[in-house]
Amino acid sequence: MPPFPERLQQLAAKAHALPKVPGVYLMKDDRGIVLYVGKALVLPSRVSSYFQPSTYFATNTSAGGALGPKKQPMLDLIADFDIIPCDGEWEALLTENRLIKDLHPRFNARLTDDKTFPYLVITTREDFPGIYITRDLSDENFRGRGRGAKILGPFTSVYALRHSINLLQKVFRFRTCELEIDADDPKLRFFRPCILHAIKRCSAPCAARIDKAAYRADIDRFIRFIESKRSVMLRQMRDEMADASKQLQFEKAAALRDQIHAIEQLDQRGKRSANWQPETEAAYVDPRKGLAAIAKALGVDRQLRSIECFDIAHLQGEQTVASKVCFMDGRPMKNAYRRYRITTAANDDFASMREAVSRAYRDAGAGTGVYPDLILIDGGPAQLSAAIQSIADYAHQPPLIIALAKKKEEIHRPGDPIPLKLSRHNLGLKLIQSVRDEAHRFAQHYHHLLRKKKTLDQ
Repeated sequence: MPPFPERLQQLAAKAHALPKVPGVYLMKDDRGIVLYVGKALVLPSRVSSYFQPSTYFATNTSAGGALGPKKQPMLDLIADFDIIPCDGEWEALLTENRLIKDLHPRFNARLTDDKTFPYLVITTREDFPGIYITRDLSDENFRGRGRGAKILGPFTSVYALRHSINLLQKVFRFRTCELEIDADDPKLRFFRPCILHAIKRCSAPCAARIDKAAYRADIDRFIRFIESKRSVMLRQMRDEMADASKQLQFEKAAALRDQIHAIEQLDQRGKRSANWQPETEAAYVDPRKGLAAIAKALGVDRQLRSIECFDIAHLQGEQTVASKVCFMDGRPMKNAYRRYRITTAANDDFASMREAVSRAYRDAGAGTGVYPDLILIDGGPAQLSAAIQSIADYAHQPPLIIALAKKKEEIHRPGDPIPLKLSRHNLGLKLIQSVRDEAHRFAQHYHHLLRKKKTLDQ
């Protein structure tokens, strides 16, 4: 049997010295490229398990070794690892999900699809707000009723969220149907409510069984409860569970235990401000209308379908990267996202933009690749000029390239010294703002997660 590699011994020692907290770990090869992203409830225990002789010399060929047939070869490639300590298991889960979707590590099989964590939506602008669990926050999903809604999440356990909402509906009697209810509609009193009213889980605003003010008061109490620590209710439930157990009512005690666990997990959620799921949370406009509006504004008489956008990001002034995001028919196409480590002039934004655009369209410029319908540069005329210079010598040129400046949200076009100013309500402007913001997030988010570190992955 060959000796246990010194490389893995050193990594094991580093892993044992990690803080005993929840977090995410990133396994890297000798070039610094992330091979695998995982989460851990206790970082040293989980990470060190990769670097044990029992793992490395596993002989169960039918199972592919201790890590399984797909991950076992990774041990020969790991040269180092990074960690991101988290506040709890829920944050580790969200961080792992975000990094896998952004980095597409070679050995990660899970979470690489478009599956997202759920949200709780309260349509507060309606006369009688509804409460819904959804993974899709797009306005078209709510048919216009979701505008201005209160959104909580993402939640890491859809089971606990559904269980909690079912339980709380018995207390606050809110509606979960998708009816459009007008408080001034005189026909409501003739409407027959559904079974949820009969079993006392809905106050039936659809049948005028409750007025607007009283229903709104119930919703306000529900929101306060969701956003509080819920300590009083949980204490009462624990007392009931203890009494049921003493009286040998074990089924009742078990049901209360499950309810308590579900309500406690309402705190296991992220905040939208943290950009955990930007592809879901971004306020994208209607894609068809947005594309038509930007084509009209730019004077293009053909259909625009694909948009690619570039942005430049730094980590504490060093280790510059460029991002490229791709939108198809107004929707993000995650598998076409790219991140480029800048190697020429890392402290020069213009040179960095030239390098990124040149690398991205080398094949298209030679006629062996395809340009998008619209190339969008995050910046002003100087950044646009740098991008154009980078591909000026290519045999084939892109059909359309523009820049969008952040401060005034003006569109700059090649050869036109006067920027194009669109109304802030213009759907075309809103669409390219969404694309630009996603490019910025994609460039910056990994930096943000590793803000205390000096390492950077491509």
